[in-house]
Amino acid sequence: MDKFCFGVDLGGTTVKIGLFSVEGNLQDKWEIPTRTENNGAEILSDIAALIQNKMTEGHLSKEQVTGIGIGVPGPVLNENLVQGCVNLGWGHVRVADELSALTGLKVKAANDANVAALGEQWQGGGKGFQNLVMFTLGTGVGGGIIQDGRIISGANGAAGEIGHMVIADADEVVGTCGCGHRGCLEQVASATGIVKLAEKRMAESSQESVLRTISPLTAKDVLDAAKAGDALAAGVAENMMQYLGKAAAYIACVVNPDIFVIGGGVSRAGEYLIEGIGRYYREFAFHASAETKFALASLGNDAGMIGAAGMVCNL
Repeated sequence: MDKFCFGVDLGGTTVKIGLFSVEGNLQDKWEIPTRTENNGAEILSDIAALIQNKMTEGHLSKEQVTGIGIGVPGPVLNENLVQGCVNLGWGHVRVADELSALTGLKVKAANDANVAALGEQWQGGGKGFQNLVMFTLGTGVGGGIIQDGRIISGANGAAGEIGHMVIADADEVVGTCGCGHRGCLEQVASATGIVKLAEKRMAESSQESVLRTISPLTAKDVLDAAKAGDALAAGVAENMMQYLGKAAAYIACVVNPDIFVIGGGVSRAGEYLIEGIGRYYREFAFHASAETKFALASLGNDAGMIGAAGMVCNL
């Protein structure tokens, strides 16, 4: 009897659901809107209804489905209790228990960045390695830690919140991070942070740069100009990659991964980014972990869905 599992990536706008073989092969995927009205009261019932419909259409019995994994945009305790998702309207919700009651299937829940990391470890840029740390460089900086093929979520569900490591001096950043601190990695390595670093450097110097002709400026503009040899942009990029390399070196002293996987929109800078982060990492790393590998994420927007399925593929 063939076995399958469902992976759910729950976002503030859409819910992505995939049906997978337990070996990790995607059979089909769907999207539905995330109904956040009434504090997200209908979200889990919508997910349950879609899964049940797809099982009926595909003639799948409950015995053939090992479970449902779900990634949610908030901290999760014990693969069950969500401790608040502002963009869903949720307070404390026992996601796994509630979705299991609605479907009659086993359910595990985890933070969305953590399941994306698990997806990359299972089927993506970190495939073949059991110990991985993922940096997600987008509007903010997220992360996930995988040890021995399992998500590390920590005592309060906050393990992997690497964007809020205080890595820069207060005078090196503009304003405060969304968390209230100054100097967080998110302020200097996110897409937003890269632009602010560039604007700060332009304001403090008269150095010529193509960046001065671009409005509105984006992180892609900065990294493209750096790769093309623009000196000011290259200085910003080197600054950002130094922060990321140093952060990775600190993390390696604690969890010693086989590989760091870099994803998110900023990672489209490709090997230029990987080479730079790795170069600074080796400068700061403890000698025993200095040869840790770096790779680009490869699953794109499907990473969360794939990782969620990975949590339950062998139940």
